[in-house]
Amino acid sequence: MMTMAAPSAQLTAPRAPELALCGAMTAARDALALVPREPGSYRHLDDGALLDLTRLAADEVRWAQLHVSLLAGEIARRSALDLGSDGLAQRTGHRTPEELVRVTTGTRSADARTAVRIGSGLSATVDETGAPRDGGITALSTAVLEGRLSVAVADAVSTGLGSPSTAVSTAALDDAAAQLLPRIEGLDADRAAREARAVRDQLDVEGVAEREEARREQRSFRIGRRADGMGYAHWVLDPETFAVVSEVYDRVTSPKRALPSFTGDDDAPEPPADPDDERTLPQRASDMMAELLRQGVAADTSQLLGDGPVGVRVLVTASALDERVGRGYLEGLPDAVSIATVERHACSAGTVALTVDGSADNAGQPLNLGRERRLFSRAQRLALAARDGGCRWPGCERPPSWCEAHHIEHWQRDQGRTDVADGLLLCRHHHLLAHNNGWEIERDGPRYLLIPPEGESGRGEAREMPTKSRALLDALSAVPA
Repeated sequence: MMTMAAPSAQLTAPRAPELALCGAMTAARDALALVPREPGSYRHLDDGALLDLTRLAADEVRWAQLHVSLLAGEIARRSALDLGSDGLAQRTGHRTPEELVRVTTGTRSADARTAVRIGSGLSATVDETGAPRDGGITALSTAVLEGRLSVAVADAVSTGLGSPSTAVSTAALDDAAAQLLPRIEGLDADRAAREARAVRDQLDVEGVAEREEARREQRSFRIGRRADGMGYAHWVLDPETFAVVSEVYDRVTSPKRALPSFTGDDDAPEPPADPDDERTLPQRASDMMAELLRQGVAADTSQLLGDGPVGVRVLVTASALDERVGRGYLEGLPDAVSIATVERHACSAGTVALTVDGSADNAGQPLNLGRERRLFSRAQRLALAARDGGCRWPGCERPPSWCEAHHIEHWQRDQGRTDVADGLLLCRHHHLLAHNNGWEIERDGPRYLLIPPEGESGRGEAREMPTKSRALLDALSAVPA
């Protein structure tokens, strides 16, 4: 008769920490399962409640991603390369810990890689016994563990700051991350990454050219044919090429198809171009790109795109260009380029000087025309593009070529002046929103404040409208106090 073997003496009951973790996660999952999921439950929420609950849901996601990352970090530790086939990932039939996390969680590869990267960093803050290492807990790690920063934002910051080098130590990067925290809390991952890359450029100016070249090395272009007979193209552009291509794209797709400007009564934006064109923006862009390729270098660009040949403006402080030390920026793009790249563009296209007023009350406000002229001049529009870097509305990413110049003190209503200090770049959507929905913009020295429309409880809290121009920030930091 076959008998059941006794349990091995080596098998032990779960330890208290395991039971605590399992109990807490199970309770969290069960609590989330109790939240109503019927779409009708959300239909009658007022706007305030809808946004409040959306923020609460984001908190739920943030905590869940943290738990996954902590587990992924431990999976990665138990799947280290030096363990070979004895590692957890390979023992369970997976090539890498990222693959094991992806399969186990049912997420995308990119999400699994992020979880492993952040989880491994958090895992490294403790020793083999689980006790904290000396100096292991950084400000970034603490912000993630406390739930103040999402895993995605923390990964964006870590990636944006980059790896230590001979010029930038690990301690310097940790300090930079700590100083970044107040600026990135509340930002999405993409914007946080841009802030982090800008800080790295400040820490390591000499490395700008190396990072620029590394991005250039990633460029690629592939075409293929789909089963339905259609073709496709996949084009990864380095920043400099992207600046050229995006200039063409913006001319084709922007409602303005020109430099920032505005016309019409009471500062109302002019109607979109080609109102009878029934093509979608992607269709129009596809047709134009195909036509550009057909026409080639002999094309009459004034007929194809208007406003002269395609060019890219490069913004740089005068001191950086004179001393050949520092960095510049391609207009509309956040990442720095080397002085060598700036000089190459200056050699082929010439330069235009933009003087920044050093006064604390008027910083960055050149080229004023008062009320002698209603429309902003070409020189003023160039200055606005360099100063604002795109639409100044908080959260908007539209480039200067999509924007219109808005009198913050309306020309007719307020007897406003056509001065750069009283002009602001707004994309068409936000320009209309400002005029039609009662939003106001006030200038406080070099700062611009967005004032919400009047509501039942009066006007809401003012929001700052920061510049999107890295070049202007560089210029202002170079102005003596």
